[in-house]
Amino acid sequence: MRSPSRFVRTASPEALFVISGISQYTGAVIAVNLFDDLHPATVTWFRVMSAAVAILVVSARDQRRWTRRDLAAAAAFGVATALMNLSFYLAIDRLPLGKSVVLEFIGPIAVAAALTRTPRNTLALVLAASGVAVLSGVELGGEPMGLFFIFSSSAMWAAYIVIGRRVAALDRGLSGLGVGLAIGSVVIAPFGISGSMTVIHNSNLLLQCVVVGALSSAVGYGIDQVVMRRIPTRRFAVLLALLPVTAMVVGFMALSQTPSVLDLIGAALVITGVVTQERDELAQPFEELPN
Repeated sequence: MRSPSRFVRTASPEALFVISGISQYTGAVIAVNLFDDLHPATVTWFRVMSAAVAILVVSARDQRRWTRRDLAAAAAFGVATALMNLSFYLAIDRLPLGKSVVLEFIGPIAVAAALTRTPRNTLALVLAASGVAVLSGVELGGEPMGLFFIFSSSAMWAAYIVIGRRVAALDRGLSGLGVGLAIGSVVIAPFGISGSMTVIHNSNLLLQCVVVGALSSAVGYGIDQVVMRRIPTRRFAVLLALLPVTAMVVGFMALSQTPSVLDLIGAALVITGVVTQERDELAQPFEELPN
């Protein structure tokens, strides 16, 4: 039987994205339920902080010296990721999970569009983007604050892809992710620290926050770092279209958010787009990055 680490290194990116999506949005379901007792910002802070601690412990053997450039890349990535998480949780406190993820995908679409060159990949992007458009179905006037937060999260998701590529290029395993999340947790602490005593004094809430951090950040973003080392950024961005579909399925199973016929059509378009694109992998790690 293959070890988990070997499976992550050798499994197809598509399979890894499905696993990542299930993990991330199972964590999101737990987070939504926590919003009855905690402010979304507090849940976000514990999510980012607990994931940083877990990843730093796992990657503690990497003792190589950090340069200023390495730290700057990790810090920018961590801050973008933490703000993405914060905006996302503030959004899903107001909007359905599946619809929120669909609107958030505007960021990855923009990244993929900027990097798409061949007709086949252009078709794949159009199909995936069309599927996302069909899936959205959120009335723009319904929840202005929810939409503001999800569009903010979308912008941070685009930054997560671009800067995360740089962090993956550091080739330090997961330590770049751990350091980045630690810095990000410090940046968003003013937003989430006010409810921290409630979590600390309630072991059940603390456990759930730690589980959210493990599922949504440690596992999900850890898989992203591995995949970023294997495939071009353009393919990575298009593969992210699988996440709205995964979120829709998780939302249906765990939150009784039933998809419509249009939602199912949108999901089919996304999957078709993902299957259509060229399945190219990098012959050499980070070969597409400029020197």
